[in-house]
Amino acid sequence: DVKAIKALSFSGQMMGCLLVDKQGKALRRSIIWSDTRAKEQEKQLIERIGFDRGYALLGHRISCSYSLAKLMWLQQHEPDLYAQSYKMLQAKDYIICKMTGAFVCDRSDASGTNILDIHRLEWSEEILSAAGISMDKMPVLRNSTDVAGRLLAHAAKELGLHEDVQVVCGGGDGPCSTLGAGCINDNQYFLTFGTSAWIAGTSKNVFLDEDKILFSFAHVIPGRYMPTGTMQAAGASYAYLKRTFCEEEIRQAQAQGVDVYHLLNQLIAGSPAGAKDLLYLPYLTGERSPRWNPQATGAFLGMRMEHTKADYLRAGIEGVAMNLAVILEAQRKHADISELILTGGGAKGDILSQILADVLGCDMIRPDHVEEATSMAAAVLAGIGAGIYEDFSAIDMYLQFGEALYPNPDHHTLYRKRLQVFNAAYQQLEPLFPIISEA
Repeated sequence: DVKAIKALSFSGQMMGCLLVDKQGKALRRSIIWSDTRAKEQEKQLIERIGFDRGYALLGHRISCSYSLAKLMWLQQHEPDLYAQSYKMLQAKDYIICKMTGAFVCDRSDASGTNILDIHRLEWSEEILSAAGISMDKMPVLRNSTDVAGRLLAHAAKELGLHEDVQVVCGGGDGPCSTLGAGCINDNQYFLTFGTSAWIAGTSKNVFLDEDKILFSFAHVIPGRYMPTGTMQAAGASYAYLKRTFCEEEIRQAQAQGVDVYHLLNQLIAGSPAGAKDLLYLPYLTGERSPRWNPQATGAFLGMRMEHTKADYLRAGIEGVAMNLAVILEAQRKHADISELILTGGGAKGDILSQILADVLGCDMIRPDHVEEATSMAAAVLAGIGAGIYEDFSAIDMYLQFGEALYPNPDHHTLYRKRLQVFNAAYQQLEPLFPIISEA
């Protein structure tokens, strides 16, 4: 019954740049998170404010992946359109604007723009001044549980809802995933294994590390942060290996009416821990954490005649897990982490989950809904904003956890040694990556 709906909220993709006019009309298509056209503007910003100062101020590296460099690009390349614009919005905030007429951005989403002072949790005059961008272009900052407004009459009609529905600000998909994994208390951490993968959690502190491996978002929980390390090609590596080497298994799965990954997991189980010393570097699309090298490429090392398809698949998963282990080491400089809540599509596979446990040396705890964390978080934010839920512990109503997977001590000892080889392999190949990219 639509009359029972009291509030709605959002989880949305972050790091975008959408210019709108005073009526909330989009003036052009949004430039999304994966667009890296603003490399020159990234360089300009670093020259003006300094790389180290930017990281200390924002909790993130200055990068063209974030909103600010994209906004600078629009100012320099589409100046007439920039002059017409009223505000820059993120994806979910554009929808909020259409629903309520309000121009707002919650602090979690704002922390993915390269504009939010991560310590004060306010827009940074310093960074905007360095970028040559007016503060007037920024929407009003709100907390994730704040009510942005009620539905406008035309929006209510279009949605089939009543005008009393409260529209709650919600959060960026990354911070929402933290709440959706059940990480509401300090030093609770989780690993999401999807196309990309990240290790993140809840903390009252911003994590700034010397090597700048990690970055910190503002949490959807006011006063808390989400220290994060994100790698690019996790499930993407597995999908690449499936697509490139496993046509036979794909046909077999179609004939049997089963998920092809079920067959691939059976193959992996036939390869020993360490994949007979076959090593994989998972840098198919460059890398964010822990390497921060867009020129890095993937590689198999230690190839011998004895290696089978099963070994290549297992080495692929192990390489992703070892890359995540480097991220986890950076997190452990700030927090004691002995268990991780495992979410994302990868959490559905027992073999993959066990390899993660063995490599990382962490207990892996899997919720019953591994792919709906962000949506469940948005529901909780709506409920808190509307006064239906008292606090963030409401997420417990949505989550049930199965039996944990524990690391095999012998395998973990083996992988600790392999991790040294993994890091050395990257360090030795690093000088070759720019040469390869120019060839």
